[in-house]
Amino acid sequence: MNSRRTFLKNSAKASAAIYLSSAFSAKSYARIIGANDRVNVGVVGFSDRFKSSLLPGFMAHKDKMNFDMIAVSDLWKVKRENGQAFLKQKLDHDITACRNNDELYAIKDIDAVFVSTADFQHSQHCAEAVRAGRDAYVEKPFAETMEDARAAIKAVRETKKIVQIGSQRRSGRNYKAAEQFVKSGKFGDILKVELTWNVNQPARWRRNDLVAQLKEEDTDWKRWLLNRPFEKFDPRKYLEFRLFWPYSSGLAGQWMSHQIDTVHWFSGLKHPRSVVANGGIYTWKDGRRNWDTITAVFDYGPQDDASKGFQVTFASRMGNGDDDPGEIYYSNGGELNLMNNKISPKGGLSAKAAGAMQLQANLLPEMNLSEIEEKVSTSANTGGDSLTLAHVGNWMECVRSRQQPNASVEAGYSHSIATIMTNAAVQTGQKATFDEKTQEVMAGGKVFRW
Repeated sequence: MNSRRTFLKNSAKASAAIYLSSAFSAKSYARIIGANDRVNVGVVGFSDRFKSSLLPGFMAHKDKMNFDMIAVSDLWKVKRENGQAFLKQKLDHDITACRNNDELYAIKDIDAVFVSTADFQHSQHCAEAVRAGRDAYVEKPFAETMEDARAAIKAVRETKKIVQIGSQRRSGRNYKAAEQFVKSGKFGDILKVELTWNVNQPARWRRNDLVAQLKEEDTDWKRWLLNRPFEKFDPRKYLEFRLFWPYSSGLAGQWMSHQIDTVHWFSGLKHPRSVVANGGIYTWKDGRRNWDTITAVFDYGPQDDASKGFQVTFASRMGNGDDDPGEIYYSNGGELNLMNNKISPKGGLSAKAAGAMQLQANLLPEMNLSEIEEKVSTSANTGGDSLTLAHVGNWMECVRSRQQPNASVEAGYSHSIATIMTNAAVQTGQKATFDEKTQEVMAGGKVFRW
């Protein structure tokens, strides 16, 4: 625990289209899983994230829990065939390759799926999976529009399927210790939270070699677009979607969604009261739409009491950085630092400062959150990272027990509100707020859509 790097590296419309896309009765295909039955899993989207982190997590737990993986669905012929071959080698048996999710859910023996598709597709593919009677592990960001978020959470609530959102910090022992310390009252009121995530990686989210391979006739562009406005086929948007709104919100959806989730978890608040943001494309002028540098400022607190609350800042840049995410919580008594896994009195109210105002000193003790260091992986790592290994294992356990997983769909809905509010501020230049009654993100007095 000597350095930060050691610690952190170590829509009604949409839903209607989804529900009507399958000609079969999904509920009739859902199996009732017995205690000793094997749980068969399918893969929705053979992505780098699935291959490098989710699959190692699955492989680490599958034998003990009696799980197997039997099919992969991917619209692109190349990815589909690569996924089939890769999984066949890993699992040592045949894998069914499906051209789309209709074919996947027509396989009666599939009980659950991993969803690791493009950012804007996660919530729609989640709704599709649970309506088809399957449990799901759904990568974050959960949703990039409130329409999609509402449709997906409605589907999960109605079907009561087990859904784990890929916010893997919720399975970290040190993060659990931090949550317990804050909620115990020992930390004091949160005054400020600073979130940072910086990298210097020109190739980040670029897929030059694959872009050259992708041909429109080898995939289904219209199906890939789902409910997004039609654009002519573009292999960059298909494969480098993280760079292009409305297929991704970029830095907000990819990285901030992880960190802002801890704010909701620790504080018990479901979303910000307001968000403002500034930034731009300052370094990587490669045709992308999403910013490569952003600072977003959030106001959090009770909706009915403006006198109570705290500020959160998220800052991220892609032109300079060491891929070493930072999360620091401040109270009047000191700080909770998830960069070094420590609680300390640093910055707290000292006796000297308190004496001038005839107040009592207020200093937190020096202590470690946990003796266990958890690693957060942001780059491809074929061995997986410890948080994701634990998070996938937690989902698999819950598929068996039918208990709620560590990162339920409610957590995904909450981080989506914060992400969509951030994107609304980015896209409109206005302060974004949230209407509790309509469950809509507002910017400049208008409902934010695209």
